[in-house]
Amino acid sequence: MGPITMNSAAEKKFFEVNEANQRLPLVRAIVEDIVQLAREVHERRERLARVRQLPGSPARDDESLHGEELRQVEDDLNKDVDRINEFVQELQELGAELKDPLTGLVDFPAMIDGREVYLCWKLGEAEIEYWHELDAGFQGRQPLGESLLTGEDNADDETN
Repeated sequence: MGPITMNSAAEKKFFEVNEANQRLPLVRAIVEDIVQLAREVHERRERLARVRQLPGSPARDDESLHGEELRQVEDDLNKDVDRINEFVQELQELGAELKDPLTGLVDFPAMIDGREVYLCWKLGEAEIEYWHELDAGFQGRQPLGESLLTGEDNADDETN
């Protein structure tokens, strides 16, 4: 029997807009840590790659002092990547999905008009104001309509 996956359809949490917004303070705190770490890791990886391309740069298994320093830098990088993964796991436990660790883009699964979509939030935004289709991504974000923000059904508004 294979491992039990956390994201099976039966267990998937779908958010109302106000419910997702209530989780934002905690989500924001986690995402701030992720973005800071991810940017540091990204910059150090690029520096490490440049150092490795220099003439006379030691190999990974080089016993020189310089080789030891590079191994230490790589070990530190790997520890930070592990920490990022722990933060991502925390987000998943809250029902949120990290889409971009460098910009702090997060999606919350939701149902709109009977179909699965994502409520979309990015670090720096005060609250969730956008949604997009599952396959649309950030470029396909659309502003939430008034009925979605209040959780009301459109059909009720039109009965006279």
